[in-house]
Amino acid sequence: QVQVLESGGESVSPGGSLRLSCEVSGNNYNTYYLAWFRQAAGKDREGVAAIRRGFGSTDYAASVEGRFTVLEDNSRNTIFLLMTNLQPEDSGMYYCAAGFQGALGPGAARLPDRFNYWGQGTRVNISS
Repeated sequence: QVQVLESGGESVSPGGSLRLSCEVSGNNYNTYYLAWFRQAAGKDREGVAAIRRGFGSTDYAASVEGRFTVLEDNSRNTIFLLMTNLQPEDSGMYYCAAGFQGALGPGAARLPDRFNYWGQGTRVNISS
């Protein structure tokens, strides 16, 4: 059984910052990549950031490049999403995903159908 648990979402003003956390537990899942996704009301789920475990290599959506940073803490099997200069369009439910499958390639780790395990999400609301 694989469990994915996100935390850290809250309401902040535009220009503010947040740190989201994702802890993954369990066995027998592909740990090659962990990723953050977000979904706003009425929109498709968007891959925000991904990190290749143990290597530290990262991949970001263009909409968050330079503002968001994904980090890992292998000792705790946890990744973080550091978000700065938040804007109203960053609002939504943020999900962490594990269990990457399929071929590697540019942007592959930000595709929702490449992951088997998902958390329940943590809500981020940016408003003045």
